[in-house]
This record gives sequence, structure tokens and C-alpha cells, in this order.
Amino acid sequence: PKEFPQVRSSEDTYRVFKQVWNDKQLDYTEDFWVLLLNRSNRVIGATHISKGGVSGTVVDAKVIFTAALKMNSTSIILGHSHPSGNLTPSQADINLTRKLKKAGELLDITILDHLIVTRHSYYSFADEGML
Repeated sequence: PKEFPQVRSSEDTYRVFKQVWNDKQLDYTEDFWVLLLNRSNRVIGATHISKGGVSGTVVDAKVIFTAALKMNSTSIILGHSHPSGNLTPSQADINLTRKLKKAGELLDITILDHLIVTRHSYYSFADEGML
């Protein structure tokens, strides 16, 4: 069986997300993905949640947590692209992260991090104390 990567840091997570996205996708539209993890923080799946335009995308908590529950994930990592290359989270990004964290707490699914991903770098909500 294929060994899934274990994530121990935001840098590990960024590497996994860079495998999910190709550089062209990071340049044109905002996309939202979720990494599904087991108790050992091994990635057991990656789910594409939504594809938006150049400045936003719609994210439905029900879609995220349905995927997590189907895979028996104990934790998830959120990730979305900013085609502008700007790593600063918007107020909408912050509000969404808070909302999803609360929903995860009700389901015993921990949100370990939320990354904003660009072609050259990333922003980690966990590293910045935003989770």
C-alpha cells in the first residue's frame, strides 16, 4: 500500500498542497481544498471543495465535513489559493476559518491549519496564532 505523507508543520502542508495545485491553477482562480488526516497526521485524502473567480470562492461547511466524516478523518487542514499572490488573509478568510473551527469542534474534527497558498509562498493561520 502507498504510504501517505505525514504533516508535521505548515511547510510540510505547503508541499502537499503544491502537489494538489499546479502553478497555472494558482495564478488564475481562487480554489479551496481540504486535506483529510488520520490520528497520526497522515494525509488520507485531499478534497477539492470549490473553484471561484479571481477574488473569491464559495465554501460550504457541509461539503467539507461530509468529506471528513466519510473518510473518518480526525483532523483536517484547509487551504485556498490567492491568485493575486497576496498572502494577507481577508476578513472573509478569517471569519470562515473561525466558523469552520467551531463546526469542527462540534464534530470532534480538529482544524489543524488553514493555508493561503500562492505560487511562491504561503500564509499559515496556525503559525500566526490565528487558530
